[in-house]
Amino acid sequence: MPSTIPEGVMIRISLRSGAVAAILLLAAGSAAAQNVRRVDPARLPNYWTLTNTSVSADVPNTGKNLNQPGCVAVTYMIGSNGLPQNVVAAKTVPEGDLAQVGVSAVKDFRYAPSGVNRAGEPVNTYYVVGFNLPEDPARKAAIMKQCELPGYKTT
Repeated sequence: MPSTIPEGVMIRISLRSGAVAAILLLAAGSAAAQNVRRVDPARLPNYWTLTNTSVSADVPNTGKNLNQPGCVAVTYMIGSNGLPQNVVAAKTVPEGDLAQVGVSAVKDFRYAPSGVNRAGEPVNTYYVVGFNLPEDPARKAAIMKQCELPGYKTT
């Protein structure tokens, strides 16, 4: 006996069900990402050890403030596989096109679990990439301090 429900309706229903399932999965993923421990960059070696001996970054030929002293704070999650995920430039000083360079460098990081994190639990952290920094340690520190992010000092 042929179906009395038009095909288009069945497709819409299955698409709607698929959309609902996708939204639920995204919500679950977002909730899980929010429950990941935030780790201050200074304490990161207690959880993950950077294994790279060098890092590649995509540097544009031209752009705004590329030759100025500055910094980029890049937030990311180190996944259980030791790879950076959700890499985002959270703060760039001075504003310009160095954010993409910072993100590119952090995406090339590779980690191994260490210290209290032998099981390789994911953590959220950030890294401050400095550019064209002066030789004077006090001036260098002052520039890098501008890219410190709140909310990571608790662990």
